[in-house]
Amino acid sequence: MRLDGPRDDAPVPRQEEPDSADGSTTATVSGWSAPRGGGPSSADIYLEVQRSEAFQEVRRRYRRFVGPATAAFLVWYLAYVVTAVTAPGLMARPVAGAVNVAMVVGLGQFLTTFLLTGAYARHARLRRDRAALDLRWETQEMTRGAGR
Repeated sequence: MRLDGPRDDAPVPRQEEPDSADGSTTATVSGWSAPRGGGPSSADIYLEVQRSEAFQEVRRRYRRFVGPATAAFLVWYLAYVVTAVTAPGLMARPVAGAVNVAMVVGLGQFLTTFLLTGAYARHARLRRDRAALDLRWETQEMTRGAGR
C-alpha cells in the first residue's frame, strides 16, 4: 500500500535566484521563498498554513456539514430510545406479521447511518477534497524547502 501521493515521484519545482549581496541562492516553492539552509522550521510552516484563509475555508466547509448532520442523527437516535422507553405499546405495535414498529424504526437507524455516510463522502469529494489536497501538496513542498 502506497502512502505517498501521485506527485511525490515528480521533482519539486524550484527556481534558484542569486541574491545580490553575497551570491547565495534562494529556493522558491509555490510563491514562498526561503534561503537555503535557513528559513522557517516545519512547525512554523504548519502554523502558517493553519492560519491561511484556504485552510480556514476547508475547516468551515467541514463544520457546516458535520455539525448539523451530527445533531440531526443524535436527535433521531435519542427519539428512538426515548420512544422505546416511554411508549412501549407504540413500539410493540405490529406492522407486518412479527415485524413491529420498533424493528422498522431500528432498521431505519441503520439505513440512516449508511445514507449519512454516503452524504458525508459526497460532500467531502465535492466541497473539500480538492482544496485539502492542494493544501497538502503546498505544505509538503514548503517543508521540503525547509529541510523537513
